[in-house]
Amino acid sequence: MARTTLISPGVTPEWPAGLRDYVEDYLAEDEILSAARARGRALGCVPIGVAGGAALRFLATALRAKAVVEVGTGAGLSGLYLLRGMAPDGVLTSIDVEPEHQAAARRAFAAEGITPGRTRLIMGRALDVLPRLTDSGYDLIFVDAAKTEYPSYYEQGVRLLRPGGVIAFDNVLWKGRVADPDDREPDTTALREVTRLVKQDDRLVPVLLPVGDGLLVAAKAS
Repeated sequence: MARTTLISPGVTPEWPAGLRDYVEDYLAEDEILSAARARGRALGCVPIGVAGGAALRFLATALRAKAVVEVGTGAGLSGLYLLRGMAPDGVLTSIDVEPEHQAAARRAFAAEGITPGRTRLIMGRALDVLPRLTDSGYDLIFVDAAKTEYPSYYEQGVRLLRPGGVIAFDNVLWKGRVADPDDREPDTTALREVTRLVKQDDRLVPVLLPVGDGLLVAAKAS
């Protein structure tokens, strides 16, 4: 007789070995995405996972996004996922402090056949650039940059979102370190703080998704 494990209602069981890989491998990346991922790793800017990228494309598609802000261009991998989900006339504004990152992103976008008018790459500190963007002018904001600045990105991001728009933060589980109360490293502390701020903001409807290294997503209430 097969052994049955009883689980109390409301308690989520631990993932069996291999299940996380099953989730990550559900949608395979094509050559353009794989090349952008490889360039990102070579540059030392860790790209979003496959499942996280699929989630970004899903969000952009569901929102029929025309105006998207990305904080942290990387090598263009997350930008590719966003652009694949956005409306055909949508524009991606992507901010990064590293010129070599944006050069790699341009290469990725060119390989995808994205016309230059669909991307606006801005080199500079996001906290200097975001205040210059239009209030309530964006459908989707994706954050994957300096973790210690996540709380400040949150403050700016909510201002930029239109009603019904979505903000998403990558790496919020931080390889499990956010759940360790003894871990008080600045990055870990900032990730806990942004998660708390989003949860307590009455303007937002949040969900914490256990894909990749954690994706915190919140919709701005109408």
